Amino acid sequence: MGNFDRKNHWENIYTTKELENCSWFQPTPVTSLEFIEKTYIPKSSKIIDVGGGDGFLTDSLLDKGYTDITVLDISETALERAKERLGNKADKVKWLVGDAANFAPPEKYDLWHDRAAFHFLTDQNDVNNYVATAKSAINDNGVLIVGTFSESGPKKCSGIEIKQYSGESLSKVFESGFKRINCVNVDHTTPFNSTQNFTFCSFRKEA
Repeated sequence: MGNFDRKNHWENIYTTKELENCSWFQPTPVTSLEFIEKTYIPKSSKIIDVGGGDGFLTDSLLDKGYTDITVLDISETALERAKERLGNKADKVKWLVGDAANFAPPEKYDLWHDRAAFHFLTDQNDVNNYVATAKSAINDNGVLIVGTFSESGPKKCSGIEIKQYSGESLSKVFESGFKRINCVNVDHTTPFNSTQNFTFCSFRKEA
């Protein structure tokens, strides 16, 4: 992406926009929760939400009794907003500031979740780094869940070009070291009553 400063861009977004005015706003992340619950992982499993920002998946997971949650986001502002909203519950979560394309996970995870971070990686080196990191950071037989804009979805988000994926093309990206479990296409209704079509896939890390 040339000299594009990804971190500065997202800090600006989260500094100037309320969550309710962002296209990805989703009070209840239904699809993500359905995918996670269908893994039947123990509530003590290590979960990381990549690009989680100040979204509500963390709230939902805490409410459902999951006890080991990490949230990674490139924007420190986004994470601070999430902490403020959660109040004392924020102490139950591990917060990491970092770029999904280039970060060193401090531990291994049983479940890696990413709704709408991966599709911002349009440089192949960033994609390769992400895949390699996920492969090394997910425990054997752990689960990877990725949601991206589909081939029928938007081509840009927050002023940035994204990379669209079908279930097949997303599966191709993660074919080394992962076995596809399920892929679906779902519509997300934005706060502006527009519709964005997503591809969601889950994969099992092969031992």
